[in-house]
Amino acid sequence: MLTDRQCKILKLIVEKYIKDPVPVGSKTISKTLKCSSATVRNEMMALEESGLLEKTHTSSGRVPSEEGYRYYVDHLMEPKKMSGEDMLKLQTVFHNQQLALSDVIVKSLQVISDMTNYTTVVLGSTSHENLLKQIEVVPIDEGSMIVIVITDRGHVEHKNIRLQDVSMDDVKKTVNLINNLIVGTPIDEVSTKLEYEIKPIIGKYVKQHEQLYNAFYHVFSDFTNQEINVVGKNKFLKQPEFSTVDKIQNVFNKLENPELLHKIEEDDDNNIKVYIGSESKIDDDVTVIKTRFKNGNTEGTLAIIGPKRMEYDRVVSMLEYMKENIER
Repeated sequence: MLTDRQCKILKLIVEKYIKDPVPVGSKTISKTLKCSSATVRNEMMALEESGLLEKTHTSSGRVPSEEGYRYYVDHLMEPKKMSGEDMLKLQTVFHNQQLALSDVIVKSLQVISDMTNYTTVVLGSTSHENLLKQIEVVPIDEGSMIVIVITDRGHVEHKNIRLQDVSMDDVKKTVNLINNLIVGTPIDEVSTKLEYEIKPIIGKYVKQHEQLYNAFYHVFSDFTNQEINVVGKNKFLKQPEFSTVDKIQNVFNKLENPELLHKIEEDDDNNIKVYIGSESKIDDDVTVIKTRFKNGNTEGTLAIIGPKRMEYDRVVSMLEYMKENIER
C-alpha cells in the first residue's frame, strides 16, 4: 500500500506528465507539496522501486510506468466534469433530429477526436453474431437496383449496384440461390460461402453469372467492413510519443487491421473499461478506453485510443456522456 504522500506524488507526476510529456523532477513536486526536494526524491525512489515510476536516461526526473498509470486510474483518478464547451459541441450533434443514429455516433466521435486529439472507433454488432435472414432486390431503373440485406437481429443494410445487360429474371434467380443456400450464415462468413457454394453452380442457372456473382460478393464484403469506423487516425501524428516514421507506421497498420480492432469488443462488459499499454491488445504504447452501447437493434462498442499519456478523467466523462445520449 502507498502512503498518502506517495499517492499525492504519483498523482501529481501522472497529471503533470499527461499535460506536458517532460520527465517530472523533485523540485516541481516539492513546490506543490511544500516539502523538501530530498523528501520527494526519497518517495520517488520508493515509487520507482514499486514499479510505478520510471527514470529516463535523458533527465533526473521520473515518468509514470504502465503500472503507475494503472494505479492512477484504479485508485487516484477523480471524475472530471465535462466543460460547457465540450458538452455544447456534442449536444449539437445529438439534438440534430435529421441524423440517423449511425450518423450521430460517427459525427460525435469526430467531435471528440477533434477536441482530444485522440483516435476514436465505433464497432457495430460483431458480424458473426448477425445471421443472414434474407436478401431482396428493388429495381430503380434499367441496370440499377438496390440490394437489401436483412439479418436475424433486424439489422438492415442496403447498397446500390449497377449491372449491364443483365435480365431481372437472372437477378431473381441469383437472389433465390442465395436465400435458399446461405440464409442462416453469419454475415462475416457469407462472402466465403458465396465463393465456395454459389460460385461453382451459379453458371448453371444464369447467363451473366460472373457479373452477378461479383456484384453480390462486393455487397456482403462492404456490409462486413462497415462495422468498423476509425475516426482521426492521423491524430497520432500530434503525439510526441509517435514522432518516428516506424512508430507511426506501426500504429497506423494496427488501426487498419480489422481483426486487431475487433479484439476491443471481446469484453462484453457495459461499463467504461480502461486498457493501458500491453492490456490494450493493440500496442504497448497506447491506451484504449471503451464502453458498450445498445439502442433498440443497434449495439456496438465505442472506443477512444491514444497514448498511455492520456487525459483519462476527461475521456471517461466523454464516453459516459456519449453512451447515455445514444441509449436515451
